[in-house]
Amino acid sequence: MTGRDFRRTHMGGRKLHPSTQMTTYGYDAALSEGSVKPPVYLTSTFVFETAEQGADFFDVVAGRKPAPEGMGAGGLVYSRFNNPNTEIVEDRLALYEGAEAALITSSGMAAISAVALSYLRPGDAFVHYTPLYGGTETLFGKVLTGWDISPVAFDDGLDEAALRTALEEAAAKGPVRMVYLETPANPTNALIDLAMVRDVVDDWTGDGERPVIVCDNTMLGPVFQHPLELGVDICVYSLTKYVGGHSDLVAGGITGSKTALAPVRQTRSTYGFQLDPHSAWMLGRSMETLSLRMERAEHSARKVASWLAENDIIPCTVMHPLHDPDPASRALFERQCSGAGSTFSFVVQDDRALAFRILNGLSIFKLAVSLGGSESLVCHPASTTHSGVPQEARKAAGVTEGLIRVSVGLEHPEDLILDLEQAFQAAAT
Repeated sequence: MTGRDFRRTHMGGRKLHPSTQMTTYGYDAALSEGSVKPPVYLTSTFVFETAEQGADFFDVVAGRKPAPEGMGAGGLVYSRFNNPNTEIVEDRLALYEGAEAALITSSGMAAISAVALSYLRPGDAFVHYTPLYGGTETLFGKVLTGWDISPVAFDDGLDEAALRTALEEAAAKGPVRMVYLETPANPTNALIDLAMVRDVVDDWTGDGERPVIVCDNTMLGPVFQHPLELGVDICVYSLTKYVGGHSDLVAGGITGSKTALAPVRQTRSTYGFQLDPHSAWMLGRSMETLSLRMERAEHSARKVASWLAENDIIPCTVMHPLHDPDPASRALFERQCSGAGSTFSFVVQDDRALAFRILNGLSIFKLAVSLGGSESLVCHPASTTHSGVPQEARKAAGVTEGLIRVSVGLEHPEDLILDLEQAFQAAAT
């Protein structure tokens, strides 16, 4: 590889696939003694060639002037701002998402917080879909409200009227600066029509300043869903999940246009939300197998969901796109997503005791929170990930005592079904 082609995206007039680019893009082996893999840059600071260069680099990282074309975030200064390992991952994440730019952070919540802190000020209001990931619910409902920032929720991602009502209610509380979405929703897998949201927000805003539209794309992206193509401004990720993919790191990601991410980049640097070089290196490794892992797990999850829907041991409702009884939601899935992912929930009555008996009877599935890892996981959101959400709000969002969330990993689906079958049989007796 030469220094002139390590960001090449086309060959012979044809665009290269993201799965190919994940092994090479953004890294020049000639700059690292020919090492086929990037080294881990365990350094806090970087040497300038001249004092003038140092001044120039600081102007870029401080946002006082743009980075030169083809130079990513600008010259290397200090690892709270940038680092070769983080820049490689950011380049590849942006490429996979089809975004102009990407940032990585120390966690998914750091990514969400960085965006919120960049676009919201005391006295502002914003609209969000519900249900949300429990940590996001806590940030919005307990932290931001303490800073005189007013959230307004809507709970139907297919209904224009519900969104318009929420926008009007928010406008009565203050300037509406953000519309925050999570689709599919965690843990109910409810979908939001992203193109509809953009159309409604554009129409509602008119000639005024449009709120930034943000979407948590953790559950399906960047392989099965591309919100930026549908009018979303910024995507946020828990890269801990599918992108990391091995339950051995914690990280977050943010993608969007350079303009949309400019204030977020400054917030990340100011608050110290940057990811460490070793975790960034691990993310880069994991991205090489991302599509393979997500596609394999998605295929297995379809089989597991079908068994759950058809089993005659303990009847349950399966919250998987392919088992959604709503024709409008099914049509949206076909239009907006290229795959169903491998995380979904099922409900066994509204019975915590029964849910716990099933969970305690599993052995291949690991009883743990998180999702998107190589191992299959199960959890009880009402008592874990969403336990900080008020009970009435949980029930309204469909997070009941009988709901169990499943993250299907890379084990053979027949073995996962066998594990569920024996746990169901034990729980039913």
